Amino acid sequence: MTYVFPIWTAPALPIAGSSDTFPVRRIFCVGRNYAEHQKEMGGSGREQPFFFIKSAHSLVPNGGDVHYPPKTGNYHYETELVVALHKGGRRIDARHATEHVFAYAVGLDMTRRDLQQLGKDHGRPWDFGKDFDEAAPCSSLVPAAKSGHLTKGAIWLQVNGKERQKADLADMIWSVPEQIAYLSEYYTLEPGDIIYSGTPAGVGPVKPGDEMHAHIDGVGDLKVKVVPAL
Repeated sequence: MTYVFPIWTAPALPIAGSSDTFPVRRIFCVGRNYAEHQKEMGGSGREQPFFFIKSAHSLVPNGGDVHYPPKTGNYHYETELVVALHKGGRRIDARHATEHVFAYAVGLDMTRRDLQQLGKDHGRPWDFGKDFDEAAPCSSLVPAAKSGHLTKGAIWLQVNGKERQKADLADMIWSVPEQIAYLSEYYTLEPGDIIYSGTPAGVGPVKPGDEMHAHIDGVGDLKVKVVPAL
C-alpha cells in the first residue's frame, strides 16, 4: 500500500543533551489551573478540571519566530509547564502517575482570546481560539531523570523585558499526577502525549515585534518573537 501523497513528518520535540527526538501524538491542555488565573478568568475554588486539545502540528519546537495569527485582534500568551509521557494507560492511579512522565519543558499556550470568548458566548467549541498554526511553542524536553519530578519552582514570563507572569509550580490547583490520573479516566493515554499543565495569572496580549521570554526553574527557557501575519 502507498499513500496518495507523501506522508508528513511527525511532529516532534528535541531532547536536551540528546540527538534523539520525542514524537508528539496529542497535546492536552488544562484550563484554569492556578487560583489567581482562575479568578481573572471568572472562576473560583477547586472546580473540576477541564481540558481542551491542540493539534500536535501547532507545535513550534524551541520557539523562535511565530506569526501573528489571522482573524484576531487579541492574541494572548499563557506560560505553562509541559509534561511529556513515554508510557500510556487508562485509569492511572495518581500515586503512580509520575512513572508515565518522560520529561518536562516550557511551553506557551498561545490563544486568540477574542475567538475563544466568541465561542464561550455562543456555546460553541473553543477550537478557533486555541488550536491554530504555531499555537504551541515549546522548549527542548528535559528528561525527568535529570530534573526530577517537579512540584515547585518559579514559573515566569517577560514581554519585552518586563515581567508579566510570575508564580510557583506549587500554586497549581491540580498537580501533574492528578491531571494525568483525571485524563486517563476519559482517554487511553499513549506514549507521545503531552500535557500543557496550566498558566498563572497575568495573561495578556502581544503584537508583532514583541519578544516573550518564559522560564521555569529546573527546566529552562523559551524565547519567542511575534512577527507580522503571513
